[in-house]
Amino acid sequence: AFDKGTGNLTWRVADGTAMEERLLEGPNSRYPTSITPDGSQLVFREEAGPTGLDLAVLTLGSDDPPKPLIVTEYNELNAEISPDGRYLAYRSNESGRDEVYVRPFPNVGAALWQVSTGGGEHPAWARSGEELFYRALDGSLMRVPVDLQPTFSAGAPTRLFNGPYVRGAGRAYDVSPDGSRFLMIKTGGDSGDDSSPPQLVVVQNWFDELKRLVPIDRPLLKITR
Repeated sequence: AFDKGTGNLTWRVADGTAMEERLLEGPNSRYPTSITPDGSQLVFREEAGPTGLDLAVLTLGSDDPPKPLIVTEYNELNAEISPDGRYLAYRSNESGRDEVYVRPFPNVGAALWQVSTGGGEHPAWARSGEELFYRALDGSLMRVPVDLQPTFSAGAPTRLFNGPYVRGAGRAYDVSPDGSRFLMIKTGGDSGDDSSPPQLVVVQNWFDELKRLVPIDRPLLKITR
């Protein structure tokens, strides 16, 4: 977890039986995004001054300070570690617009692959390691077939479905373990019809309108003593 407005990172057991423990504190804004499959390392986004948004990694259960992971003149965020722990998918604007890239992990300088085309953000790995999903810049969800063995390779992106779905600073969707279903935050009303945006209706002189719709010729309740 993170403390909004500060650089503090904390953690606690999921069942809430223990107090939270502070992992990291400092002046820079930080946002945790992914953890290695063995639970030993946490990758987080850090707002690091002149270099903008960068990625760093923290070894959990250790007193070692966090290590810079990807630090450039561009913004790097939305980092997600692959199910086998060997690759890191993330978002960067190094091409002039946001795209999804993949690097080896933790040796991120060894190679670089661009996965998205036409813009992308918020990647998510299928548990099988055979697919990588991301959000296109218009909000639709994209699918990319990938192969992690013996090294990374990716096919052409295809569109799975359109929005509108809620988008935020973090990944506002998830994929089921078998890769067949997605959990999204849907916009619009409860009717399921998203053709029209929600509207706010203001009625002026509402009491006169009420009397017109429900005429009252005599008091509905008479109070006597």
